[in-house]
Amino acid sequence: MELITIGALIFSIVLHEIAHGYAANWLGDPTARLAGRLSVNPIKHLDLIGSIIVPGFLLITGSSVLFGWAKPVPYNPYNLRHQKWGEALVAAAGPAVNILIALVFSVLIRLQVVLVLPEGFIDIAVNIVLINIVLALFNLVPIPPLDGSKILSVLLPPDLARSYGRMVSSIQRFGFLAGFIIIFIFISLFGGLFARIVGKVFQLFTGLYVF
Repeated sequence: MELITIGALIFSIVLHEIAHGYAANWLGDPTARLAGRLSVNPIKHLDLIGSIIVPGFLLITGSSVLFGWAKPVPYNPYNLRHQKWGEALVAAAGPAVNILIALVFSVLIRLQVVLVLPEGFIDIAVNIVLINIVLALFNLVPIPPLDGSKILSVLLPPDLARSYGRMVSSIQRFGFLAGFIIIFIFISLFGGLFARIVGKVFQLFTGLYVF
């Protein structure tokens, strides 16, 4: 089951990244397509730390929350047709696909009484739903480099958006490590609340309790 769970996570984060690339391509930027990143071949997307080491460690240690990440899909925001909303739409595409995957497997879980499903399928479906809810909600947290930071920046009033943009730029100047530290602090402070929110959304989708 552990290998199946890791496989489900990889499958989900790969589709998350492909969704970013397809959204950018649809909005006029072919960077991801030309780089071969619209492929479902996971090797093109896997990040050693984010796709294997981190989720493997969380799984082995019995963490109640399993997450990971892939290599970011490259895109050029200046090529996007909608300069105001373009980056936000590209960012939102990843979590949207995760929510869609979670909904599809939630429907199968709810219809299990009328469908003839292979033995053990429901356990796999539960893991897939949970993983994709975690990926969607976690990526919507407005901390760079998470998708939520790009979405929030276009939703804020102009003055707040400028202040938020300066804060994001300050974090990004210190590179990936700064964002990772802030994310770690967020998990340390709000991990319990985040887990409860995940549990509520999971219950809403599937009718089952997980936490």
